[in-house]
Amino acid sequence: QVQLVESGGGLVQPGGSLRLSCTASGSILNISVMGWYRQAPGKQRELVATITSSGRTIYADSVKGRFTISRDGAKNTVFLQMNSLKPEDTAKYYCNVKKSYGPEYWGQGTQVTVSS
Repeated sequence: QVQLVESGGGLVQPGGSLRLSCTASGSILNISVMGWYRQAPGKQRELVATITSSGRTIYADSVKGRFTISRDGAKNTVFLQMNSLKPEDTAKYYCNVKKSYGPEYWGQGTQVTVSS
């Protein structure tokens, strides 16, 4: 079993920055993909960014050039550096990990609010 704990969310003004962190614990072996998704009220959860064990990254078009995803050498922590934040980035952000053989796990989420 894998447990995920997110941190780093909060309130920030447009143009500001935040850095989200997600740490995995428990059975952390064989994690192949770690990433971030977000969901605003009344909307579908959407991909923000993912990173594989080899370092390959995927970004949503809406965040390309502004957000950067990374992970540590032990592959048990993933980060999301968010720059030039916009009001439309406001959402609850969820950490997600996938094992190489299939199982998927979700964190409880951390709220990001971009407002003046």
